[in-house]
Amino acid sequence: MENQHVIAFYNLENLFDTIDDAHILDDDFTKKGFKKWKNKRYLAKTRKLANAIAKIGEDEGLAPPVLVGVAEIENKRVIERLLGEDALKHLDYGYVHYDSPDERGIDTALFYRKENFEVMESETLALLVNNEFGDRDFTRDILYVKGRLNGEVVHVFVNHWPSRRDGAKLTAYKRIAAAHTIIEKLEQIRLVEEEPHVLIMGDFNDDPNSESIKTLMQTGWFINPMQKLLSPTLGSANYRGKWSLFDQIIVSHSFLNHEPGAHSFSKAKIFAPHFLQEWKGRYKGTPFRTFGGKKYLGGYSDHFPVYLILKQN
Repeated sequence: MENQHVIAFYNLENLFDTIDDAHILDDDFTKKGFKKWKNKRYLAKTRKLANAIAKIGEDEGLAPPVLVGVAEIENKRVIERLLGEDALKHLDYGYVHYDSPDERGIDTALFYRKENFEVMESETLALLVNNEFGDRDFTRDILYVKGRLNGEVVHVFVNHWPSRRDGAKLTAYKRIAAAHTIIEKLEQIRLVEEEPHVLIMGDFNDDPNSESIKTLMQTGWFINPMQKLLSPTLGSANYRGKWSLFDQIIVSHSFLNHEPGAHSFSKAKIFAPHFLQEWKGRYKGTPFRTFGGKKYLGGYSDHFPVYLILKQN
């Protein structure tokens, strides 16, 4: 199925190397840190994640993703380690990555298969929000990449919006601000392109029905094919027995056209094969994570990847 292409997003759950970086709060992920993050564990994680990424879309009989947005990576070193693993190195992925001001040093990135995607330009969009004390809250930037997907110009935003750690309602304004940051960039783009092809992917720390996502949808520019995937029995992450769908890929209406050569939206899915799940016990069926608190579990991530299929007409 050469004319069908997988676009994926995956939160990699703290993909840190073992080297202590004095400029960020990565001490937990060092050999002597809280997580006892040794080389053996780090290499096992990159190997497992590479295998998982290579298999996204396999359940639909499709080739590995042409684009993969990722969250929770520490730096370029871990990206190169991951893309150099046996499962991925033959696929010839390039990547776009910038260091963000996040205090823990976790960033987003976009991986792309060079045979399918050509980067034209990229930048980070700073998310300028303050905490409750009026000081700037240093969080992840939004990664913006403009490129040609099989010859068609697309605009990709990779996100990891501020967490709900201090409470969903108290922190909602930060995620709404992130939505407005994307809208402002798109308003500039739309001065040049009347109907741009846009992919907004990420861990939004909000479900499809949250105010922040509604802020994007109220522009009338998008459809959210992930909306119907959330149910009481499935999502992309599970916290205390409750499913959420914080991981989403939102597409512009332009992906509904069927002109020759253009890409059109076909299907959206959560990638949750048996090997990415806990196999037994009270957490059976939830993501097989690397850590449960301090305890090393040896899994992949605390999120399932999500993906959609674009058909090239």
